[in-house]
Amino acid sequence: MVSPADLKQLAPTGKLRGGIVFAPAASVFFAIQKGSAVRGVTVDLATAFADELKLPLELKMFPNSGEATEAVAIGACDVAFMPQDAERAKKVDFGPAYYFIESTYLVPAGSNIQSIDEVNRPGVKIVAIANTTTMRSARRTAPNAIVEEVPSVDEMTERALSGRGDAFALSHDSFAGLLPKLPGARVLPGNFQQTGICIAVPKGRPAALALASAFLERAKKSGVVRRVFDRAGFPDAQVAAPV
Repeated sequence: MVSPADLKQLAPTGKLRGGIVFAPAASVFFAIQKGSAVRGVTVDLATAFADELKLPLELKMFPNSGEATEAVAIGACDVAFMPQDAERAKKVDFGPAYYFIESTYLVPAGSNIQSIDEVNRPGVKIVAIANTTTMRSARRTAPNAIVEEVPSVDEMTERALSGRGDAFALSHDSFAGLLPKLPGARVLPGNFQQTGICIAVPKGRPAALALASAFLERAKKSGVVRRVFDRAGFPDAQVAAPV
Protein backbone atom coordinates (compact mmCIF):
# COMPACT_ATOMS: atom_id res chain seq x y z
CA MET A 1 0.00 0.00 0.00
CA VAL A 2 1.30 3.44 -0.94
CA SER A 3 1.68 5.85 1.96
CA PRO A 4 0.00 9.26 1.66
CA ALA A 5 3.40 10.97 2.04
CA ASP A 6 4.94 8.97 -0.82
CA LEU A 7 1.92 9.59 -3.03
CA LYS A 8 2.14 13.31 -2.28
CA GLN A 9 5.79 13.34 -3.31
CA LEU A 10 4.98 11.63 -6.59
CA ALA A 11 1.85 13.63 -7.44
CA PRO A 12 1.78 16.83 -5.36
CA THR A 13 -1.26 18.26 -7.17
CA GLY A 14 -3.42 15.18 -6.53
CA LYS A 15 -3.22 14.25 -10.24
CA LEU A 16 -0.59 12.21 -12.01
CA ARG A 17 0.79 14.62 -14.62
CA GLY A 18 2.30 12.45 -17.34
CA GLY A 19 4.64 13.83 -20.00
CA ILE A 20 3.98 12.42 -23.48
CA VAL A 21 6.07 13.05 -26.62
CA PHE A 22 4.10 13.02 -29.88
CA ALA A 23 5.05 12.75 -33.56
CA PRO A 24 3.26 12.37 -36.93
CA ALA A 25 3.72 8.57 -36.84
CA ALA A 26 3.49 6.30 -33.82
CA SER A 27 6.44 4.31 -32.48
CA VAL A 28 7.23 2.42 -29.29
CA PHE A 29 8.08 5.86 -27.89
CA PHE A 30 6.12 8.45 -29.91
CA ALA A 31 2.39 8.92 -29.39
CA ILE A 32 -0.02 10.39 -31.95
CA GLN A 33 -2.17 13.43 -31.18
CA LYS A 34 -5.23 14.23 -33.27
CA GLY A 35 -7.24 17.06 -31.81
CA SER A 36 -7.97 16.14 -28.21
CA ALA A 37 -7.43 12.42 -28.85
CA VAL A 38 -4.05 10.98 -27.93
CA ARG A 39 -2.95 7.38 -28.31
CA GLY A 40 0.27 5.46 -27.99
CA VAL A 41 2.45 3.21 -25.88
CA THR A 42 3.43 5.89 -23.39
CA VAL A 43 -0.18 7.04 -23.02
CA ASP A 44 -1.23 3.51 -22.10
CA LEU A 45 1.66 3.12 -19.65
CA ALA A 46 0.87 6.43 -17.94
CA THR A 47 -2.79 5.42 -17.77
CA ALA A 48 -1.91 2.09 -16.18
CA PHE A 49 0.27 3.83 -13.59
CA ALA A 50 -2.46 6.34 -12.70
CA ASP A 51 -5.05 3.55 -12.47
CA GLU A 52 -2.80 1.56 -10.15
CA LEU A 53 -2.40 4.60 -7.91
CA LYS A 54 -6.12 5.45 -8.17
CA LEU A 55 -5.25 8.98 -9.31
CA PRO A 56 -6.70 11.02 -12.19
CA LEU A 57 -4.29 11.34 -15.11
CA GLU A 58 -3.42 14.67 -16.73
CA LEU A 59 -1.45 14.33 -19.96
CA LYS A 60 1.12 16.98 -20.87
CA MET A 61 2.04 16.87 -24.56
CA PHE A 62 5.45 17.75 -26.03
CA PRO A 63 6.83 17.76 -29.61
CA ASN A 64 10.21 16.40 -28.49
CA SER A 65 11.81 14.64 -25.54
CA GLY A 66 13.97 17.65 -24.72
CA GLU A 67 10.88 19.69 -23.81
CA ALA A 68 9.50 16.77 -21.81
CA THR A 69 12.79 16.59 -19.91
CA GLU A 70 12.62 20.27 -18.98
CA ALA A 71 9.01 19.92 -17.80
CA VAL A 72 9.92 17.02 -15.51
CA ALA A 73 13.03 18.85 -14.30
CA ILE A 74 11.03 21.86 -13.08
CA GLY A 75 8.22 19.74 -11.63
CA ALA A 76 5.62 20.64 -14.25
CA CYS A 77 5.30 16.90 -14.94
CA ASP A 78 5.38 14.19 -12.29
CA VAL A 79 6.49 11.37 -14.55
CA ALA A 80 7.46 10.84 -18.18
CA PHE A 81 9.07 8.29 -20.46
CA MET A 82 12.17 9.30 -22.44
CA PRO A 83 15.47 8.02 -23.81
CA GLN A 84 18.18 8.08 -21.16
CA ASP A 85 21.60 9.68 -21.51
CA ALA A 86 24.18 11.24 -19.21
CA GLU A 87 23.23 14.85 -20.05
CA ARG A 88 19.56 14.22 -19.34
CA ALA A 89 20.38 12.40 -16.09
CA LYS A 90 21.73 15.71 -14.76
CA LYS A 91 18.18 17.08 -14.83
CA VAL A 92 15.88 14.15 -13.99
CA ASP A 93 16.12 10.83 -12.14
CA PHE A 94 15.67 7.69 -14.20
CA GLY A 95 14.06 4.41 -13.32
CA PRO A 96 14.23 1.28 -15.49
CA ALA A 97 13.72 1.03 -19.25
CA TYR A 98 10.71 -0.53 -20.93
CA TYR A 99 12.36 -0.66 -24.36
CA PHE A 100 15.77 -0.16 -25.98
CA ILE A 101 16.11 1.92 -29.13
CA GLU A 102 18.77 2.08 -31.81
CA SER A 103 19.31 5.38 -33.59
CA THR A 104 20.30 5.63 -37.24
CA TYR A 105 19.87 7.91 -40.23
CA LEU A 106 17.28 8.20 -42.95
CA VAL A 107 18.58 9.52 -46.28
CA PRO A 108 16.23 11.04 -48.87
CA ALA A 109 15.53 9.73 -52.35
CA GLY A 110 18.54 9.98 -54.65
CA SER A 111 21.11 10.14 -51.86
CA ASN A 112 24.51 8.54 -52.50
CA ILE A 113 25.09 7.89 -48.78
CA GLN A 114 25.11 4.14 -48.14
CA SER A 115 26.40 3.78 -44.57
CA ILE A 116 26.47 5.52 -41.20
CA ASP A 117 30.22 6.10 -41.56
CA GLU A 118 29.62 8.08 -44.77
CA VAL A 119 27.48 10.58 -42.87
CA ASN A 120 30.54 11.73 -40.93
CA ARG A 121 31.95 13.88 -43.72
CA PRO A 122 32.47 17.63 -44.18
CA GLY A 123 29.52 19.30 -45.85
CA VAL A 124 26.97 16.61 -44.89
CA LYS A 125 23.99 18.18 -43.11
CA ILE A 126 22.40 16.05 -40.38
CA VAL A 127 18.93 17.06 -39.20
CA ALA A 128 18.08 16.00 -35.63
CA ILE A 129 15.45 16.81 -33.03
CA ALA A 130 16.64 19.50 -30.63
CA ASN A 131 17.90 18.59 -27.17
CA THR A 132 17.53 14.82 -27.57
CA THR A 133 19.82 11.88 -26.88
CA THR A 134 19.91 11.12 -30.62
CA MET A 135 20.97 14.68 -31.45
CA ARG A 136 23.76 14.63 -28.86
CA SER A 137 24.95 11.24 -30.07
CA ALA A 138 24.91 12.41 -33.71
CA ARG A 139 27.12 15.37 -32.78
CA ARG A 140 29.49 13.08 -30.89
CA THR A 141 29.74 10.33 -33.51
CA ALA A 142 29.73 12.53 -36.64
CA PRO A 143 32.00 15.46 -35.69
CA ASN A 144 32.89 16.24 -39.31
CA ALA A 145 29.28 16.76 -40.38
CA ILE A 146 26.96 19.69 -39.67
CA VAL A 147 24.14 18.99 -37.21
CA GLU A 148 21.07 21.20 -37.54
CA GLU A 149 18.40 21.00 -34.85
CA VAL A 150 14.65 21.17 -35.47
CA PRO A 151 11.91 21.26 -32.83
CA SER A 152 9.75 18.34 -33.96
CA VAL A 153 9.44 15.22 -36.11
CA ASP A 154 6.87 17.11 -38.20
CA GLU A 155 9.48 19.65 -39.25
CA MET A 156 12.05 16.91 -39.82
CA THR A 157 9.61 15.17 -42.16
CA GLU A 158 8.97 18.41 -44.06
CA ARG A 159 12.71 18.95 -44.51
CA ALA A 160 13.20 15.42 -45.75
CA LEU A 161 10.40 15.90 -48.30
CA SER A 162 11.85 19.18 -49.54
CA GLY A 163 15.46 17.96 -49.62
CA ARG A 164 16.68 20.31 -46.88
CA GLY A 165 19.14 17.91 -45.31
CA ASP A 166 21.36 14.96 -46.16
CA ALA A 167 20.73 12.62 -43.22
CA PHE A 168 17.87 12.61 -40.69
CA ALA A 169 18.52 11.17 -37.23
CA LEU A 170 15.89 9.13 -35.37
CA SER A 171 15.39 5.62 -34.00
CA HIS A 172 14.79 2.63 -36.27
CA ASP A 173 11.26 2.07 -34.95
CA SER A 174 10.32 5.73 -35.49
CA PHE A 175 11.31 5.59 -39.16
CA ALA A 176 8.97 2.67 -39.79
CA GLY A 177 5.95 4.97 -39.57
CA LEU A 178 7.60 7.82 -41.51
CA LEU A 179 8.92 5.91 -44.53
CA PRO A 180 5.52 5.70 -46.29
CA LYS A 181 5.42 9.51 -46.24
CA LEU A 182 8.89 9.81 -47.81
CA PRO A 183 8.95 8.09 -51.22
CA GLY A 184 12.38 6.77 -52.15
CA ALA A 185 13.91 7.42 -48.74
CA ARG A 186 16.14 4.77 -47.15
CA VAL A 187 17.06 3.92 -43.56
CA LEU A 188 20.75 3.18 -43.16
CA PRO A 189 21.61 -0.20 -41.59
CA GLY A 190 23.20 -0.40 -38.16
CA ASN A 191 23.11 2.28 -35.49
CA PHE A 192 25.17 5.06 -33.97
CA GLN A 193 23.44 4.90 -30.58
CA GLN A 194 21.67 2.40 -28.35
CA THR A 195 19.79 3.54 -25.26
CA GLY A 196 16.83 2.66 -23.07
CA ILE A 197 13.50 4.47 -22.99
CA CYS A 198 13.04 4.85 -19.27
CA ILE A 199 10.58 6.17 -16.75
CA ALA A 200 11.72 9.48 -15.24
CA VAL A 201 10.73 11.74 -12.34
CA PRO A 202 11.98 15.08 -10.98
CA LYS A 203 15.24 15.00 -9.05
CA GLY A 204 15.14 14.91 -5.27
CA ARG A 205 12.01 12.77 -5.01
CA PRO A 206 13.26 9.33 -3.89
CA ALA A 207 9.82 8.02 -2.96
CA ALA A 208 8.46 9.07 -6.36
CA LEU A 209 11.33 7.32 -8.13
CA ALA A 210 10.76 4.16 -6.10
CA LEU A 211 7.04 4.13 -6.94
CA ALA A 212 7.64 4.77 -10.64
CA SER A 213 10.39 2.14 -10.85
CA ALA A 214 8.34 -0.49 -9.03
CA PHE A 215 5.36 0.14 -11.30
CA LEU A 216 7.36 -0.30 -14.48
CA GLU A 217 9.05 -3.47 -13.24
CA ARG A 218 5.66 -4.96 -12.35
CA ALA A 219 4.28 -3.91 -15.74
CA LYS A 220 7.13 -5.71 -17.52
CA LYS A 221 6.88 -8.87 -15.44
CA SER A 222 3.07 -9.11 -15.54
CA GLY A 223 2.78 -8.70 -19.30
CA VAL A 224 1.22 -5.23 -19.20
CA VAL A 225 4.00 -3.71 -21.35
CA ARG A 226 3.78 -6.62 -23.80
CA ARG A 227 0.03 -6.10 -24.20
CA VAL A 228 0.51 -2.35 -24.64
CA PHE A 229 3.03 -2.97 -27.43
CA ASP A 230 0.72 -5.45 -29.15
CA ARG A 231 -2.30 -3.16 -28.88
CA ALA A 232 -0.30 -0.28 -30.37
CA GLY A 233 0.71 -2.41 -33.38
CA PHE A 234 4.27 -3.37 -32.37
CA PRO A 235 4.13 -7.15 -31.84
CA ASP A 236 7.81 -7.53 -32.80
CA ALA A 237 9.10 -4.95 -30.31
CA GLN A 238 11.05 -6.56 -27.48
CA VAL A 239 10.14 -5.55 -23.93
CA ALA A 240 13.24 -4.64 -21.90
CA ALA A 241 14.20 -7.39 -19.47
CA PRO A 242 13.22 -6.91 -15.82
CA VAL A 243 16.04 -5.71 -13.59
